[in-house]
Amino acid sequence: MRTRSNSGVRLDYYQRVVHKLILDHQQPVTGLFPASPHNDHAWIRDNLYCILAVWGLSMAFKKIADQDEDRAKTYELEQSCVKLMRGLLMAMMQQKDKVEKFKTTQHSLDSLHAKYSSTTGRTVVKDNEWGHLQIDAISLYLLVLAQMTASGLQIVFSLDEVAFIQNLVFYIESAYCIPDYGIWERGDKTNHGLPELNASSIGMAKAALEAVNELDLFGARGGPSSVIHVLADEAQKCQAVLQSMLPRESNSKELDSGILSIISYPAFAVDDPQLIAKTRDAIVTKLQGKYGCKRFLRDGHKTPREDPNRLYYEPWELRMFENIECEWPLFFCYLILDYCFQGDQNNVSDYMQRLEKIMIRKDDGIKLVPELYAVPMNKADQEQSEPGSQERIPLGRCPFIWAQSLYILGKLLQEGFLAVGELDPLNRRLCSEKKPDVVVQIVILAEDNEIRDKLLEYDLNVQTISEVAPIEVQPARVLSHLYTYLGRNKKLGLSGRKSRDVGILSTSKLYSLNDRIFAFTPQFSDMKRFYIASDYELMVDTLKSEINFLKSSWQNIRAEIPMAMITTMKKLKSGYINGTRVTLGNLGDFLSTSAITNLSFLGSQEDGYPDKLNPQVPELFGRESF
Repeated sequence: MRTRSNSGVRLDYYQRVVHKLILDHQQPVTGLFPASPHNDHAWIRDNLYCILAVWGLSMAFKKIADQDEDRAKTYELEQSCVKLMRGLLMAMMQQKDKVEKFKTTQHSLDSLHAKYSSTTGRTVVKDNEWGHLQIDAISLYLLVLAQMTASGLQIVFSLDEVAFIQNLVFYIESAYCIPDYGIWERGDKTNHGLPELNASSIGMAKAALEAVNELDLFGARGGPSSVIHVLADEAQKCQAVLQSMLPRESNSKELDSGILSIISYPAFAVDDPQLIAKTRDAIVTKLQGKYGCKRFLRDGHKTPREDPNRLYYEPWELRMFENIECEWPLFFCYLILDYCFQGDQNNVSDYMQRLEKIMIRKDDGIKLVPELYAVPMNKADQEQSEPGSQERIPLGRCPFIWAQSLYILGKLLQEGFLAVGELDPLNRRLCSEKKPDVVVQIVILAEDNEIRDKLLEYDLNVQTISEVAPIEVQPARVLSHLYTYLGRNKKLGLSGRKSRDVGILSTSKLYSLNDRIFAFTPQFSDMKRFYIASDYELMVDTLKSEINFLKSSWQNIRAEIPMAMITTMKKLKSGYINGTRVTLGNLGDFLSTSAITNLSFLGSQEDGYPDKLNPQVPELFGRESF
């Protein structure tokens, strides 16, 4: 036998641990992980966190794979990840009708199930028997899918599966306004079964939307038909609501340790460093204890005062859980990963020591992360009167595989077997880095020569719509119709995007189709769709705020020109308006500095001809053909 290097020996140890604690429990047919040996239910969220350690270990082996033995280990670990991801995909695809219905109703009873049978991949409880609407779980699936695909794994095999993933994008894109049951599956903290807006769900959705946008699900072997498209405005709406909520989790939860997953690994959903620090400090200050962090304040789960015969409590009753909430070592794992990504080795070592002190050592020497630590029944009164004074006991699953997986990732990072960039090939961790100042490119178009000549009287030299040829200008409503073709699939019964809303970010870039370039005017300036276009004063104010918000915008004017518009145009010409730097020019001048999206999804995918333009598309542009 060949001699193993120290790093090889250490990785062999982690491989044994991963096999014993994780992979030995992977169902060989479906690839899913059961909750326990006595419970075959497989939760989407838990399964995804379980597989992250396997994925991380596969990349660590890949770097030292100079022998057939290591290459074989790498391949086996990678295919275990593919097996799990495809198992979840198959389970969700069996509920394709729910995805289609939810796009219209957004009702909790029409949502994808949160857990499935690990042996069959089928549902295990009825629609009304569980808080299934958990947008963060579906979003986490899309995020992990994107990162694994970017790392080189081939998870999606067919265009039918691509269409389903595209419809999952539509499923989560309105997360900013859909109350759900959240990461702990309970919604309101009183556990009445009332869904609420959760910052952790909105943040995970925002991260997923950004991660899968323009991602080719076939990797290096793909083409235009296997690319996922996301309207940038949907992620931006999630961003706006998320920033307004943090550090609060929801209406009933003033704070939640689950937010650690969105301010750092795996989501990296917040781009404001001060808000990230404020949220992390609030969690550490108010929820951290000796054994981990509380999930949220007055959380009665597994506490000595919890009544096992009661499902929910009245708000005033929650006070009896104060200061005796269970502490979860899981959140030390999140903090370790957070500080690894920050490069803060002192805090990594500190939290690793805290965690390993409370881990449970097995006879074979392997350390296990328990699910939670609870105050014993006979010490509840003392703990309430003097918080942190009493020893706690481990309860729940041990190991808690979700936490064990993140612990292994932390060890691989700490010991140098993994670099943070390998766990984040899409570079989401850089979203909070300081960015250069944005200069918004503005184009003013006149509808006809008469308007153009009137503007010239005010020293405003603009082009007419016909003069910007070969670039073709269309209203936003055409773009909204085009996006309804995205994700359509007859075999799966999926109809594509339902919403007709097209935001300012979507109309602030150019689009290409069959070697032609199209520009779309903003939705707020469409007189056939939006009442604001009839009120010039209001439209000008709207324009000013939109310029402050995006990368590029349009202004379309007609008939007599109000003075407010002339004044605004002169400010645009000056290069500065409403606190935003702008540059005014002709449309052709900005071709080389504008984002251009290929409308490749407009092929006849439903009929099996993805490379052939759908025959209905030219009608939307008012022509017979291209």
